[in-house]
Amino acid sequence: MFELDIRSRKPIYEQLVEKMKELIMNEVLKPDEQLPSVRTLATELTINPNTIQKAYRELEIQGFIYSIKGKGSFVNPNNQIKDVEKIEAVRKDLEKLVVEALYLGIPASDIIQLIQDLDKAKGGGESND
Repeated sequence: MFELDIRSRKPIYEQLVEKMKELIMNEVLKPDEQLPSVRTLATELTINPNTIQKAYRELEIQGFIYSIKGKGSFVNPNNQIKDVEKIEAVRKDLEKLVVEALYLGIPASDIIQLIQDLDKAKGGGESND
């Protein structure tokens, strides 16, 4: 279910958070679906349970999952609600990255094509609406 790059500079818990968010946003993990326990996932991925716990805590802070004491962690059904502040933060980050890419000489047409390709891969776009 997860492919983590142990050699990456990005911490393992951040990689795990990103993968889980991707699975939730692409509805591979359905609302109210129970996530694997910390121990199970740690064994499966052969990483420290504290790393899994840290990732789950971060996902809970961001509103992607919720926990029930003694039962486990579940996908938050409310994650589809548009959070205006998060959208604005993502737009600002995206703007910075686009400006940097343009400064480095990446043509605007390449950036646009990349966005269109990502949108198609995600299943969006006008033809799929």
